[in-house]
Amino acid sequence: MPRPRKRRRVLGEPGFCYFKPQGVPLAGLEETILTVEEYEALRLSDFQEISQQEASKKMGISQPTFHRILNSARKKLSDAIINGKAIKIAGGHYEIR
Repeated sequence: MPRPRKRRRVLGEPGFCYFKPQGVPLAGLEETILTVEEYEALRLSDFQEISQQEASKKMGISQPTFHRILNSARKKLSDAIINGKAIKIAGGHYEIR
């Protein structure tokens, strides 16, 4: 039986949940889903420029787990930008601190 997954702590849910390329109808776009914890990892690491060690403590997870979440978020964002996909922020396994 696998170990239960820890909930990641986030400051709050984003005030928005969708981005799309300008001038392209939503019906014709593929979607990339960014989880709330991936959004939080990007916010802490890239926007607030907090070290991974400190950011992982704020989220209540280990540094290697934080690194995996951050890499996943960056990969999804780059895929969406390069391939012109919509980005939806939704879901995940988190709790609001």
